Amino acid sequence: MNQNSRIVLVEDDEKLAASLSRGLEEAGYFCAVAGRVKEAEALLCEELPALVLLDMGLPDGDGSDLLRFIRTIDTELPVIITTARSGVTDRVGGLEGGADDYLVKPYAFEELLARIRIQLRHSDRVRLQRSVGDLTLDLPSRRAERAGRLLDLTPREFDLLAYLVSLRGEVATRQMLQENVWKVHSAMASMANVIDVHISRLRQKLEEPGEPPLLHTVRGVGFILKEDV
Repeated sequence: MNQNSRIVLVEDDEKLAASLSRGLEEAGYFCAVAGRVKEAEALLCEELPALVLLDMGLPDGDGSDLLRFIRTIDTELPVIITTARSGVTDRVGGLEGGADDYLVKPYAFEELLARIRIQLRHSDRVRLQRSVGDLTLDLPSRRAERAGRLLDLTPREFDLLAYLVSLRGEVATRQMLQENVWKVHSAMASMANVIDVHISRLRQKLEEPGEPPLLHTVRGVGFILKEDV
């Protein structure tokens, strides 16, 4: 199975996790199970799945903490909260915290599958093409254009640009770029100089004379891609 069918199931109830995992695999998905926040973080750092099913009450922390972690590494990754917390405040908090859907236990497995399919269809459309102002990225062809002008980017520059676009106007720290673009997770390694050089080269290709800037430096924090308004 390919990455488009990989689901990370975060559920500490072992019997429920086994049942859900079996049902998802019978439906054609590959399911990786985590029973704790730290286990889920490790799985997500290894390889991003197509979707996350997230229980909120976990032995080593709250699901909302994991949800915030997910949104630091990918703002578009579909997350469906599956929890016994049924209050309106809980639902609103989960959705406003970054979840794409909220399903209260107990639920019918067929409904869960339907919601997964909806999120994956939406995710496929979002991930194929992204834009900021007059900048557009076509991810399958790895093609980037600004105002109809094709940008001549190296593979690393395209990955860097795609990650910045995925944050939808949020600041990317150098640590975030190091981990998510260069895939270097060691706290001992600092790639600040390498990142700054790539940012400088990318900015030169993005902004011809007379064009408004898109790539901005947030002093002491990192970088942000947005229209200059």
